[in-house]
Amino acid sequence: MTKFPPAEIRLSNLRERMAQTETDLVVLGPSSHMDWLSGVHPHGDERPVMLVVSQKYAGFLMPALNAAAARISTDLPFHFWRDDQGPDEALAELLAACGANVPNLTVVLDETMRADFALRILDALETPKRRFTGDTVSLLRASKDQSEFEAIKAAHLLNDAAIKAAFEALKEGVTEGEIVAVINEHYKKHGAALEFCSVCFGESGAFPHHYSGSTKLGANTAVLIDSGCRLNGYPSDMTRCGFFGTPDETYKEVFDVVEQAVQAALEASKPGARASDIDKAARDVISAAGYGDYFLHRTGHGLGIDIHEEPYIAANSDRVLVEGNVFSIEPGIYLNGKFGVRLEEIVILRETGAEIFSDMPRDMILR
Repeated sequence: MTKFPPAEIRLSNLRERMAQTETDLVVLGPSSHMDWLSGVHPHGDERPVMLVVSQKYAGFLMPALNAAAARISTDLPFHFWRDDQGPDEALAELLAACGANVPNLTVVLDETMRADFALRILDALETPKRRFTGDTVSLLRASKDQSEFEAIKAAHLLNDAAIKAAFEALKEGVTEGEIVAVINEHYKKHGAALEFCSVCFGESGAFPHHYSGSTKLGANTAVLIDSGCRLNGYPSDMTRCGFFGTPDETYKEVFDVVEQAVQAALEASKPGARASDIDKAARDVISAAGYGDYFLHRTGHGLGIDIHEEPYIAANSDRVLVEGNVFSIEPGIYLNGKFGVRLEEIVILRETGAEIFSDMPRDMILR
């Protein structure tokens, strides 16, 4: 089991970042932000659950119903409320403990929390100034520590084996859904859970977010498999492509262009580069080959506790990347009515450039 740093270290880093950004209060809902900071991941329903952090205090607004389960994961104080009481009094006590009973506080709100939770906080404060977590919690989460690297690496090595097993299971007449089952069974056998899986035969591959179904594999058919598992709290994500039978020249050309785009994006992935620089490196290759209109999405997304998180590798992002950032590089070309090719790696930025998590080659897989 991967050992993660104590919550106290992440809380200290957050407070340092709060001081740098002149943030008075951070309020997190029952989300991956809360999980990352405290290890607490309560069931999210209509009962307000919040972790509130100031420089002097950190504590939870906690429904009594959830308290026993949450206490296993944290020593931070709880401000309880029962269903027959409502949360207002407990929230007022928590905010007072945080020193938040003064006007004009700058508050960072968890952008993933329920709107009624966020409005409850804003209504309880006097003329607050608010923003979201982009320069505090999200920024800290985007730089992975060694324990997170080890967890993500383990998930990817397991994913490699599952996708290899999936390609080996290809045979004429098998359905996309049956190949999903092969992958899912491999995950379960090795202690992981299915995070997502898209198996695409032929024309299905032209839809970047295809839902695998009853389509059967026939002779001379393109195959795209994009899948990920969750192991020890962290996910994997990888796409590999191949051909069942003999690929034609168009498929081979498209595959080669996408591989060149991956290589260009990898070369551009260095600390100090902007996210848009990496997107441009991949997009320029595909556009120069005449397929620019068929690259339908951004080049990548961050990966951590969430399968999609900061940083996003997109043309409209000037975010400067730093060591420890983890993100996907996944250019694709999608030819409607024919096939799609997407090759995806998850990488971590090191001082010298991008390190790939997967050990599985990107070569065209022929069956």
